[in-house]
Amino acid sequence: MSEPLFPAFLKLAGRRVLLVGAGPVGWTKYQALRDAGARVKVVAPAVCPAFVEARVRVIRRAFRDADLRGAWWVVSAAPAEVNRRVAAAAEKRRIFVNAVDHPSAGSAYLGGVVRKGGVTLAVSTDGAAPALAGLVREGLEALLPGELADWTETASSARAGWRAAGVPIHERRPLLLRALNALYERRGDDRAQRRPGFVSLVGAGPGDPGLLTVRALERLRSADLVLYDALVPPEVLALAPRAHRFFVGKRARRKSVEQETIHRLMIRAARRGKQVVRLKCGDPVVLGRGGEEALALAEAGISFELVPGVTSAIAAPELAGIPVTHRGLASGFAVISGHAETAWEPLVSSLSPHALTLVVLMGVATRARLAEALLARGWRPTTPVAVLYGASTAKHREWVGTLEALRVPTEPEGEDAPGTLVIGEVVSLAHALRAPRPARRPEVGGVVDGRR
Repeated sequence: MSEPLFPAFLKLAGRRVLLVGAGPVGWTKYQALRDAGARVKVVAPAVCPAFVEARVRVIRRAFRDADLRGAWWVVSAAPAEVNRRVAAAAEKRRIFVNAVDHPSAGSAYLGGVVRKGGVTLAVSTDGAAPALAGLVREGLEALLPGELADWTETASSARAGWRAAGVPIHERRPLLLRALNALYERRGDDRAQRRPGFVSLVGAGPGDPGLLTVRALERLRSADLVLYDALVPPEVLALAPRAHRFFVGKRARRKSVEQETIHRLMIRAARRGKQVVRLKCGDPVVLGRGGEEALALAEAGISFELVPGVTSAIAAPELAGIPVTHRGLASGFAVISGHAETAWEPLVSSLSPHALTLVVLMGVATRARLAEALLARGWRPTTPVAVLYGASTAKHREWVGTLEALRVPTEPEGEDAPGTLVIGEVVSLAHALRAPRPARRPEVGGVVDGRR
């Protein structure tokens, strides 16, 4: 949308609202309207179980223009053609319409809403990117102070006094700041006695929730805030049902949250008594900057722990039937980052050819240059190589070839895909040692030892 929008909050209590559509999305809209006290009329030919279980009266038919009679507000959570028809009919009657997932058909857009301590914040992208609005909402909710209810009560009481005394509006803000500062001084001792915050730097493993450690699962279940990296799957995040979840991941060549910002988020939340999980793919200290984050917490005086995870450097090859060490082939292995040549080139130059297995993380995009450097150091062109994508997930795929072949790009989509490179004679065992995959992977949600 190019035109600016006018933000507003509506009083819907006791007013009639029309909801068109009774599917799962319609149910979430119904709950929000009901919580606002609206008298909701629901029209839909099909109804999802949630409406039935809640015994909500639904007029089971298609939308009619007459359904708009008496409505103050309309929410249309139906297929696109229905949303357009509802919007056109409402436009004639000068009624605003929120057309769910079809912004071009609507005249009003709902934002991501935060309600905390008597304060309501709404975030909107003018209907262009609702998912982004949701992420921004999560971030704001994590940053809002826990004392917000006290602030609201103090401000409300002060306002009544100012109005009675005739204090001009432009003079009230400095007075409010003084009142809030006084509130902090009076309650400083109380804050010191609150539950101390704690940060767990948790390794999420290669992706499969079944490869989380028991402690990682415990920390997720008790977390108030989860700051998670890119590539952490939704199934793992679902194991933290009571937590606010905020994406802080980094991907090559993409804008991302600054590392210092991540430090501030952890420290601030912990100082407010939050149980924080910093969820990192693989192991937190294997090329994951977990050490930096631990140092930042230590310097800030925050209590923390490191919860090891199954690193992709070992898990990805192992799941593909490749042991990183094997008697007669490799008695050791090295793990390096392929992200920046200035970092890996000195390491590669110091290795004797074929002395060990080389595992490269974040090196898919630079694999051709890496191959050239190894060949120049005397590694055989026929050295077996594997490129493993999406280890332990349903998106798993792999390429197996030689070091010489690695110099030639193999898959266009692989340039930006996360993957693990394994270089060495152990790759030749992949076919013989690959374990058969189960026909159906056991469910993991809420499972620790395979039992519910």
